[in-house]
Amino acid sequence: MEKVTGIGGFFFRSRDPGALAEWYEKHLGVQKVPDNYEEEPWSQSAGATVFAPFKQDTEYFGSPEQQWMINFRVADLDAMVKQLEAAGISVEVEAETYPNGRFAQLKDPDDNPIQLWEPSN
Repeated sequence: MEKVTGIGGFFFRSRDPGALAEWYEKHLGVQKVPDNYEEEPWSQSAGATVFAPFKQDTEYFGSPEQQWMINFRVADLDAMVKQLEAAGISVEVEAETYPNGRFAQLKDPDDNPIQLWEPSN
């Protein structure tokens, strides 16, 4: 069976796409989509990707109207949290360390949920 090799893009709606793209680039290092084919788009480091549908009534990542949450792998959760908080962004770090690592939650300017994950390996 032929299988996909990874996620090639993540597309979502925004009230102000340009400003939101700048926010992701400034605070999380996710480069904006190039406006030409000569420039390379953002490239992520190889690593685990969890693709997990949740029950419709989950409260794990927000209100019932929220259909998705993105999880970004980070090398140093404490450093990332410190950087975000210094920029005035509220971050909630989970107290528990799990077998697969540590987690923190925040929201982007459009109120979309973001989870940060520092893998334990």
